[in-house]
Amino acid sequence: MAIETIMLTVGRSNESRVDKLTQSAVELAETTGARVVIGHAFETQDDADAVRDRLDMTEGDATDVANRMETVRRASKALRAAGVDFEVQAVVGDPGEVIADLAEEVGADRILVGGRKRSPAGKAVFGSTAQRILLSAPCPVTFVRE
Repeated sequence: MAIETIMLTVGRSNESRVDKLTQSAVELAETTGARVVIGHAFETQDDADAVRDRLDMTEGDATDVANRMETVRRASKALRAAGVDFEVQAVVGDPGEVIADLAEEVGADRILVGGRKRSPAGKAVFGSTAQRILLSAPCPVTFVRE
């Protein structure tokens, strides 16, 4: 199966791992010639509005807000520097569900999600959002550990 579109999931909690996630996307995109869709999910419209307010934005949709967030900006900058074709898409809703829906909508052939090391008890579960994406994704998912 050829990889034409990669969904790179970037959330606010990915601050410490966005560079590693993005590097994984760059390597895969360079190997396959795929485009990358940076996907971000706001849990609620109030969440998106709060971030918009913090960024002193007077207007714009969820994607406009995501484009101004530090994690998305860092990923965009790295993809641009590597010459990878990309776009940013933001959605509102339960991240585990709406990211999977967005991946299907953009025709993603692979989803990259990030995570961190866990305690021995936590190793059985990746984390609620990553786990939901893994279970509901319409395509293979690569888990990039911090």
